[in-house]
Amino acid sequence: MDFLFILLTFIAFLFLFLFLAFSFFLLSCFIGNSIMDPKYPPAEGTVFGQILYFNRLYDYQTEQAKTHKTFRLLAPGRSEFYTTDPRNIEHILKTQFEKYTKGKYHEDILIREFLQSMGKSGGSRGSLQAMSFPQVLRDFSCSVFRKSGAKLVGVISEFSDAGVVFDMQDILMRCTLDSIFKVEFGLKRFLNIGSEAKLKKNVKIIDGFVHGLIKTKREKVTLQQDSNDKEDILSGFLVGSKKDPQKMNDQYLRDIILNFLIAGKDTSANTLSWFFYMLCRNPLVQEKVAQEVKDVTGSQEIEANIDEFVAKITEAALEKMHYLHAALTETLRLYPAVPRDGRVAETDDILPDGYRVKNGDAVCYMSYSMGRMTYIWGDDAEEFRPERWLDNGIFQPESPFKFIAFHGGPRTCLGKDFAYRQWLFFASSDLNWQMKQEI
Repeated sequence: MDFLFILLTFIAFLFLFLFLAFSFFLLSCFIGNSIMDPKYPPAEGTVFGQILYFNRLYDYQTEQAKTHKTFRLLAPGRSEFYTTDPRNIEHILKTQFEKYTKGKYHEDILIREFLQSMGKSGGSRGSLQAMSFPQVLRDFSCSVFRKSGAKLVGVISEFSDAGVVFDMQDILMRCTLDSIFKVEFGLKRFLNIGSEAKLKKNVKIIDGFVHGLIKTKREKVTLQQDSNDKEDILSGFLVGSKKDPQKMNDQYLRDIILNFLIAGKDTSANTLSWFFYMLCRNPLVQEKVAQEVKDVTGSQEIEANIDEFVAKITEAALEKMHYLHAALTETLRLYPAVPRDGRVAETDDILPDGYRVKNGDAVCYMSYSMGRMTYIWGDDAEEFRPERWLDNGIFQPESPFKFIAFHGGPRTCLGKDFAYRQWLFFASSDLNWQMKQEI
């Protein structure tokens, strides 16, 4: 009886503690956040409220953005700004770049000095910018993408001939992983490490594989036995490491490999998945894209041999695929690889729309929501219309702060051209196969 009483008392105190703790955190969201001050954006609730809309979070935020271009969610000790205003985005990413950082919270998560120096001239970003995507690397990547595109079509053809249902995104994930390894590290095979959920369990496997790769590549570069050494990105970093061997050691190179892998695999595969999905939803667009590919490659007849077809996808041919470029960009406008991103204010500031920001406040820009704002893209903002990117049939880019899929300012995505080249190769190869199937 005494034990039961003690247990019930303990449970009661536990619930009371949890209730008081939650109440304290909730109360701390409202204290010091200038809720009624018109100098700050309207408060649309607390960050905890996002849990209620987790399964449709970006659509929910889009609904909020249609009412207020800039609004706030309250958090303990600070506010989180959410904006779709291109002026604000240019402000935090370019005009006042030095006033906004990733914030201490994210820096603590990233831990490694390499990842913290990505935006600094001395880090890998500066090294990669110095490489300026030389022509030899462009040629090498085109060769890899041709082979990967042909391999992709071959895999899809086997599933189609067998009449079975398959996971397109999984295939694209494998294909982009394969191609990015070959381009960046000069490999002929890739390590299938399973899903990201099992990543922690495979750290030793990853480290062993990557360090083995670096050792092998370093030996080949030293002996100059591999004619492709100068073409892939890892070899470029290995050559550069001779100038600063203490900083650019094997651990540093290991971080580079994993960073490129993470940055280049999921984003590319997800974009291609959405692209093919949008083509299925818009058959007229698919027909226009397929016809352009046929015209540009000079394929009067549908190629039965995929290797012969991909050989016609040259650098000059890619530059003429304006409608395909527009369709891919339109996909990114509606389904950006990074739906939301942001920075943290390191000092008090005033945004171009007139709202004040306090030191420590987060300012997030909503790429997904921006693609659906009529004040940015017109009344047809939610429609999939590649023509909006064309002027007399020629692709015309928009301001990076209006179309923010590749970030903007000093930290603009370094892999933008690489990504487009990969998408153009894969998309045109697959469309040729689809045309063949329809005959």
